[in-house]
Amino acid sequence: MNKQQERSKNNKMVVKLLAIVLGMFGFGFALVPLYDVLCDALGINGKTSETAAVYESVEVDKSRLITVDFITRINTGMPWEFKAETRQVKVHPGEMSQVNFYVRNPANSLIVGQAVPSVSPGPAALYMNKTECFCFEQQTLNAGEEVHMPMKFYVDPQLPKNITYFTVQYTLYNVTPSSDIQEVVVMN
Repeated sequence: MNKQQERSKNNKMVVKLLAIVLGMFGFGFALVPLYDVLCDALGINGKTSETAAVYESVEVDKSRLITVDFITRINTGMPWEFKAETRQVKVHPGEMSQVNFYVRNPANSLIVGQAVPSVSPGPAALYMNKTECFCFEQQTLNAGEEVHMPMKFYVDPQLPKNITYFTVQYTLYNVTPSSDIQEVVVMN
């Protein structure tokens, strides 16, 4: 093989590699919208409304009973203790309910937390209406402070008949502004 053929072969390889890199870069940008579309299509989105629902008196469907589980998790780096005081409730669609959550800051400094909810299976999120929730605002706790936080909700009576059970999970994140962060030491 002469030098011109070798150079031509190398140029083709460089063009192919550049095309692959550009394709990967484009895929990276398209990944988030593709993920949202895929989750919506499969019904696994699980996002709830970020604003309070207005409860208008509706007829409670006493013929149905929906089981709602509550799970809490703490994101890495968040030293708080966080738990649902009631792990499971059974509610009739249209009925107003309240559950409480407990949170404690065992650190020696002020920490700001933000709870982010998700619902599984995803389609149930459309029918989970929170009228009051600690997740609507950031929570600020001083060192050693503990709080009981209510969450009021109702399940829309239009919830599909095949959904009789769903889970609400809250993940708690540390959102303390960096100017307020000091060395966090957990107190015993």
